[in-house]
Amino acid sequence: MENDEQLRSVMFLLTYLLLKRRRDINNVNIQTRHEIQRRIRHRQYFLQRQRRMLMMLIAEGIHSSVRIRTRPWTTTPSSDWWERVVMTEFQPSDWLDKFRMSRETFFYLCEKLRPRLARQDTSFRLALPVEKRVAVALWRLASNIEYRTISSLFGVGKSTVCRCVRDMCHAIVALLSCTYLQPPNEQELEDSARLFESYWGFPHCVAAIATLHTAIITPSNNALDYANPAGWLSVLSQVAVSGRGHFWDVCASFPGGTDPAEILQNSSLWATASEGGLSPAQPPSFMGRAMRYVMLGEACYPLQSWLMKAFPEERSRRKNHAALTERQQVFNQQLHRALRVSEEALLRLRARWQCLSKRNDCRLDVVPTMILACCILHNMCESHGDAFKTEWQVEVAETESPQPDHRPLTSASMDDRNSEEVRGLFCDYFEQQGNDFTQ
Repeated sequence: MENDEQLRSVMFLLTYLLLKRRRDINNVNIQTRHEIQRRIRHRQYFLQRQRRMLMMLIAEGIHSSVRIRTRPWTTTPSSDWWERVVMTEFQPSDWLDKFRMSRETFFYLCEKLRPRLARQDTSFRLALPVEKRVAVALWRLASNIEYRTISSLFGVGKSTVCRCVRDMCHAIVALLSCTYLQPPNEQELEDSARLFESYWGFPHCVAAIATLHTAIITPSNNALDYANPAGWLSVLSQVAVSGRGHFWDVCASFPGGTDPAEILQNSSLWATASEGGLSPAQPPSFMGRAMRYVMLGEACYPLQSWLMKAFPEERSRRKNHAALTERQQVFNQQLHRALRVSEEALLRLRARWQCLSKRNDCRLDVVPTMILACCILHNMCESHGDAFKTEWQVEVAETESPQPDHRPLTSASMDDRNSEEVRGLFCDYFEQQGNDFTQ
């Protein structure tokens, strides 16, 4: 009797397990069948969409071939604006106005960036040509207009415009920095020193250091750190400009409220200059002694034996402090005149690439790369001799906020002890030049 009960229990359990296994197999089969049907519908949808797009392109091509063109290129439909107008009808002035460079420089840039920007076609869409990707990004850098406007103009999505800008800026920094943004060699140092003396009237100088504020949207974190002395939010960059107006060194990505002296002291430029890297192995002679080349800086920077700044003029307004001597005033005048090389270079930079002169609404992690890319493009255009239109400067001067003035250092603890002696040599030089002129 007990054996019969155990046998029935075992039979019941086996029956239950078999039924459960059959149910599980049926569920898997149903799910597999549904997944196959979903994939078939998905593929049919894309095939129909691709067929519709092909028919639209054929119809547009037939319509364009028989249409009489009666409107200017600025109102041409975006479907063929790039291929039919830009690539075939743009004049040299159009290339400068829209892309801020000549046609030759544009295609040179495309070839240099091709290894990083080229994309493969897929089954569902054709990849954008490198030339069109570069054109989309340059249009954004040059005008700073909305992604939506560029999207309609080139017939691409807004996300594609954003990707083109980001990818091109990263490609420029990765591929062209070693060519257009690198420390100078001895010949370039000599050429820059010659230009500073002949054109700007300051001898034995190879570069000027300046700051650039780029307006940004309110960041999600630490917004107060980005408020500059003028009160608006910005990213602060430090640049070193040669006598030709080219950028030798660029430090970007700092909040607008950062002290420029701190940026300089923590930069590779400080280490290079302190170790004599901006002078030949055998320093040239100046005022009868061997002395390394110097750079010029704004009043917010510390005085160093290799970095000259103006004598503080505010001490002449304080009580118990003597006014500046005549030779000190002459030195300040000559230094301010020579600092115009950095002012003009930054003005040309912002005028050519207006994404730096207007408020930049890109993400904060993209802005520093964009600044570096614009500096490299500036050097490339200047090296290739591309024309620069003065109306660009007028447009920037009318629209942008004035660059903030940084307060001079109130403490002399950061100044080098030997710097006053070097600055005195320059005072002697200008005094001697003045005496020679009067005689």
